[in-house]
Amino acid sequence: MSVAGLKKQFHKASQLLKEKINGVEGTKLDEEFLNMERKTDITHKLILDLVPKTIGYLQPNPAYRAKLSMLSTVSKIRGQVRSVGYPQAEGILGDCMLRYGNELGAQSGFGFALLEMGEALKQVAQAKDCMDVRVKRTFIDPLQSLQHKELKEIAYHLRKLEGRRLDFDYKKRRKGKIADSEIKKAFEKFEESKDLAERSMFNLLERDVQRMQHLSGLLEAVMDYHRQSHQILENLRSSLQSRITDASNQPKRKFASKSVASTVCYTDIYGFSTCSSDTEVTEALSEKYAPVVVHPPNKVTIKAQMSDKPTSNNDNGPPLDQPCCQALYSFQPENKGELGFKEGDIIILTSQIDENWCEGMIRGEAGLFPMNFVKVLVPLPQ
Repeated sequence: MSVAGLKKQFHKASQLLKEKINGVEGTKLDEEFLNMERKTDITHKLILDLVPKTIGYLQPNPAYRAKLSMLSTVSKIRGQVRSVGYPQAEGILGDCMLRYGNELGAQSGFGFALLEMGEALKQVAQAKDCMDVRVKRTFIDPLQSLQHKELKEIAYHLRKLEGRRLDFDYKKRRKGKIADSEIKKAFEKFEESKDLAERSMFNLLERDVQRMQHLSGLLEAVMDYHRQSHQILENLRSSLQSRITDASNQPKRKFASKSVASTVCYTDIYGFSTCSSDTEVTEALSEKYAPVVVHPPNKVTIKAQMSDKPTSNNDNGPPLDQPCCQALYSFQPENKGELGFKEGDIIILTSQIDENWCEGMIRGEAGLFPMNFVKVLVPLPQ
């Protein structure tokens, strides 16, 4: 910086200190100029606050916004043209519905409804993407251009004006020590800066119509988005209601229980050792629990077998040529699947569960009973 420039900066600083500390009054500007300056300052603050909040309205998630900004910066550094879209909430929800709708399948009423609604939400997300692009083009970009060009230029003129005012006031205050020609020159520069700043602010404030059009562009974009969303969702509602009606009119299906024996492989007291079908299990159980054919007893056999045994309550007992036992005491079943009998009854043995319990039949009924209640007459084959 030249010596003249340093002297000028010293004069400005000196005058500013006089005004701030000693309360010396500087040259006053007219009210109209001050009013324009105030409105210009409000416009500048408005844009600084309005643009970020508009972006926040379009893209509410700050984490995603930061990620997109970083990706955009990296792409510019690498010289790549990469456009990464903001993940709209409707699109995320639509993807979730489409995924589980596909898993349930279109044959399921609920699955098909999920597919329809997921597709509709994806369309809403696309409409919102279009709104984002439109708002940026018609509203955000013009405001940012205004901030970076006109308002920046006005701020420069106002700083220049304040510097020349301080220079003029300093020289005017030291009149007599400074030549009148210098004071006049300082005044002319001050007036020139005031004219430039005033003209710039006037042009800015007179273009209110343009900014109203920008605001109208924002409104139209938002209205178009909501109009499209309403149409998409209205069509979805109509389709979904129709499907609900059709599904409600269909006959109800009856529940058909499937036997566990048809799907389970096991070996038990009934002799099943493979995966048997319902028919095979039913036939096997029928054979096990088929009514016992009672043959007339052989008198000689009865005399030989019953001479030293208590008299049975079952007059037509089964022959003793098959595994059987005789009840020593009466047994009342306490649980499902147990076989009840009276003292002296002859019970046909079908299988032995363990050392304490057997399975048998009497009077066409089958079940389990304790071994300590009976006496084996003909044991089961080993």
